[in-house]
Amino acid sequence: MRRRLLVLAIAALCTSQAQARLIEIPNGDATLDLATLYAVNYDPYDSAIPRRRPGHPVPGRPEWPDRNDGAIQPAPPDAVGEFVPLPDRWRIMETLGQKYPWYDPYNNNVWKGDKPIHGDDWFLSLLGVSDSVLEPRTIPTPVGAQSTEGPDSNDIFGDIEQTILAQTFLAGLVYYKGNTTFKPPEYEYRLTLAFNYNRVDVGDRRVLQIDPRLGDTRDDGFVAVQELFVDKHLRDVSERYDFDAIRFGIQPFSTDFRGFLFQDLQFGARLFGNRDNNRWQYNLAWFRRIEKDTNSGLNDVGAGLRDDDIFIANLYRQDWPRVGFTSQATIVHNRNREDEFFFDENGFLARPSSLGTETLREYDATYIGYNGDGHFGRLNLTASAYYLFGDNIGTFTGRDSDLEAGFAAAEASMDFDWIRVRGSLAYASGDSDPFDDKSQGYDAIFENPIFAGADTSYWVRQNLPLIGGGGVALAGRNSLLPSMRSSRELGQSNFENPGLQLIGLGADVDLTPESRVSANLNQLWFDDTATLEVARNQGPIDRGIGTDLSVAWIWRPLATQNAILRLSAAALFPASGLEDLYGSDDTYTTVLANVILNY
Repeated sequence: MRRRLLVLAIAALCTSQAQARLIEIPNGDATLDLATLYAVNYDPYDSAIPRRRPGHPVPGRPEWPDRNDGAIQPAPPDAVGEFVPLPDRWRIMETLGQKYPWYDPYNNNVWKGDKPIHGDDWFLSLLGVSDSVLEPRTIPTPVGAQSTEGPDSNDIFGDIEQTILAQTFLAGLVYYKGNTTFKPPEYEYRLTLAFNYNRVDVGDRRVLQIDPRLGDTRDDGFVAVQELFVDKHLRDVSERYDFDAIRFGIQPFSTDFRGFLFQDLQFGARLFGNRDNNRWQYNLAWFRRIEKDTNSGLNDVGAGLRDDDIFIANLYRQDWPRVGFTSQATIVHNRNREDEFFFDENGFLARPSSLGTETLREYDATYIGYNGDGHFGRLNLTASAYYLFGDNIGTFTGRDSDLEAGFAAAEASMDFDWIRVRGSLAYASGDSDPFDDKSQGYDAIFENPIFAGADTSYWVRQNLPLIGGGGVALAGRNSLLPSMRSSRELGQSNFENPGLQLIGLGADVDLTPESRVSANLNQLWFDDTATLEVARNQGPIDRGIGTDLSVAWIWRPLATQNAILRLSAAALFPASGLEDLYGSDDTYTTVLANVILNY
């Protein structure tokens, strides 16, 4: 074939038949006359049909040399035999005899949605997750009357050593219709159940439960419905499957890229879709918050819904202001009308918090924000900014108060071969006067920040208490903000708080494709300590929080997300502000062992 194409190419370059006669190509014992080829222009895609040049007769077909002596000619069509019938394109390998066990998640599996479970396009995908946590920690522990048996403890702070053991199993089912390789599903039904067992050991009574007779150890278990929704594909609006869809039920949602404002699984309705080849995406959503189980933090569907509504509208634009960066504009309104006292399962007051006047509170908080995530060349960047305004009942006055607060955070990183270096900045405004008619302390709705080391960080992961006997935390578990709430899960937002300033450095080091080490160093300050001084009837309190140092090792032995082992350690070295609050310069530490298995 190559020889023939070469000959045709040379013939095509000849400007006349006479010129072609001057060129001869060796052909064994003979030569090929290009004049003959010049007169005949063969179709390169159908060499059996010669095309005659105008004004020239059609010559005979030239004899081509045999380039593959002894080759076996292909079988005629009637000698191929019967074809193997295939039920659909998903079962080609199975029909040919290649089958895999049902429990193999890495190959073609009907239980993982790799092929239809029935019909042409109805699929089923099963999910199983085991999440195991062992966490010894030291934490400042306020104590009160009838709470300690230790002879070295006083009536303010007790034993700081605690141990947490938690085991969570998730079982999920997704049943959907549609070929989702190229377009969204037409229908999707999802159910995810969670079972949690947790055990906590502390050094003093009344730390875990308000009844001192229950001791200093608590065992608890809970079964929760974490997801239960139906998703309906309304329409396609372009041939590239830009679409509109609606989802109703208990579903996950995050208002921004890093979980700064609201990231949770809550009951609601959501209209969403995209346009212009997915360059634009939008969400219109309403959520009514579900009560949470006190000790596991999971959804407590049996306890019903809170009188706490969240209305969300946001718009994403990919590749703006430049290619590789996504921008989002959002507006979120939180309407809270919880006008009854609510105690958690351990007996502590959760709403309103045991802070200030303990007056029943209502508020309307509106957040206007911008969020961005992507890269500018080699520089990776995530940024968020929110302005908060609205109406509030003051925590310390019990009177109407105007909300005026702000939040900003950014994290930049750059990759150097197998090392990623990053820097973090965060600011949340604090309230400078708890007794005026303005609430200037920024608080989120339900934050779950993936920022500045996330839950590897001591400050983000641990719930530092503020008032003895439980009830109020300086900063909640898995929270960035020192919001002085009763809890992140059960409490109301509190807009009279000290705010936060953070500067952080960190690095991710990929030792191997399966192994990574992450380290983070954060310096933290309160923005304004006026609310702390009023809450503790103490002053002055310095703005310094301290230095947070953490390191984590993440190992994925199969180089997939099916098995993840994480070991981390963190320490908080108190600055003058924490020393003023807790009366000592003890270094607070935590160690975390976490094993996650996915199917």
